Amino acid sequence: MSGEKRPAANSFGSAQLVKRAKSDAKVAGSSAVAVVNGSAQNGALIQAVPRTSSLQSPVMELTGHSGEVFAARFDPTGQVIASGSMDRSILLWRTSGACDNYGILTGHKQAVLDLHWSRDSKVLFSASADMHLASWDVETGERIRRHPGHEEVINCMDVSKRGEEMLVSGSDDGYIGIWDPRTKDAVNFIETNFPITAMALAEAGNELFTGGIDNDIKVWDLRKQAVSYTLLGHTDTVTSLQLSPDNQTLLSNAHDSTVRTWDIRPFAPADRRIKTFDGAPTGQERNLFKASWDPKGERIVAGSGDGTVAVWESRTGKLLNKLPGHRGAVNDVRFSPNDEPILVSASSDRTLLLGELGR
Repeated sequence: MSGEKRPAANSFGSAQLVKRAKSDAKVAGSSAVAVVNGSAQNGALIQAVPRTSSLQSPVMELTGHSGEVFAARFDPTGQVIASGSMDRSILLWRTSGACDNYGILTGHKQAVLDLHWSRDSKVLFSASADMHLASWDVETGERIRRHPGHEEVINCMDVSKRGEEMLVSGSDDGYIGIWDPRTKDAVNFIETNFPITAMALAEAGNELFTGGIDNDIKVWDLRKQAVSYTLLGHTDTVTSLQLSPDNQTLLSNAHDSTVRTWDIRPFAPADRRIKTFDGAPTGQERNLFKASWDPKGERIVAGSGDGTVAVWESRTGKLLNKLPGHRGAVNDVRFSPNDEPILVSASSDRTLLLGELGR
C-alpha cells in the first residue's frame, strides 16, 4: 500500500544512528567538529577573527558520510541541514552549537542526488539514482512513501512554493515527473528529448525551467505541457537552476564553467541573458555542481571542481570570495535562509563545511 509508512533501518532515537563528526583539529569546547581555517592551538587565531554569526567557530567541518556528498539543504527555519550522499544515506545536522548529526534516514538503494524540504520543515523529499523519489518524516525518521515510475537515475527535483504541495522530478530517462506527495504514483510524465539534469519550479507553479545535456534551458508551460521559450547561451550540460528570491531572474550553472543569470519576466527582451559569472571551473569530475542565491538576491554562490566555493555580487558580477577548505570538488552550496551570513557546502571529499561570511 502506498499510504503505509515504512520505518527506516533503525530506530530514529537509537544512539548508533548518531555519527559524531570526527575531529582533525581540536576546537575549544568541542571535539565533534574541526575548524578548517585555524592553525594556532586552542583556537587563538579563531578568537581574533571578527565574528558575523552564532556558529561556534567561523568554520565547522561536518563529517560522517562515507561517500561523496552531492546535496545539502537548510530547512526553511535555517536550524537544520540535510545532506545526501553516494553512501545512500541522508544525514540530519543542527546548525547551532557543535552542529551535531542527530539522525540518519536510510532506505535508498543508490546515491542520494537531490533534496528539498516541505514548507513546514516536517517532511524531507529526496531524489536518488535508484530511480525513486522518497518522502521522509524527519521527526520520527520514518520513510513516508516511495515514488516509483522513472526508468533511469533521477538527477533533480523541486517542490512547489505555494498552494497544494507538488513535486517535479527530472531524470536521465528524459521525462519530467509530476507528483502529488500524498500518492505513490506520478500524476503525469512529460516526455522530452534529452536527459534532464537541472530544474526549477516557478513560484506560481505553472512554469517549469529545465536544463539538460543539450546545453539549453527550456521554459515549460505545465498547463499546456509544452515549451514556451528556450534560453540559449550555455555550451555544455546545465547542472543547476534556481529562481531569485523576487522570482524575476533565473540562475544557472553548467559544465562550460560559467554561472549565468537570465531575465524571466513575462515581457523581457528577446535576449534574456543578464550576466555571466566566471570563477567556478568544472574540472575533471563533471558532477552536477549547484549554484544558488542568498535570501535577498544580492549574492550568488557556486561550487566548483577545484575544491573552492565562489561568491559573487549578483548585480555587478564581481567575484567577492574564493573560499578554500575542501579537499575535493564542491557539489552543492547554499546560504542559510535566515538573516545569518552562513553557507553550507557539500563535497566529494565526504564532508560538509558550515562557515560564516562577512556581511
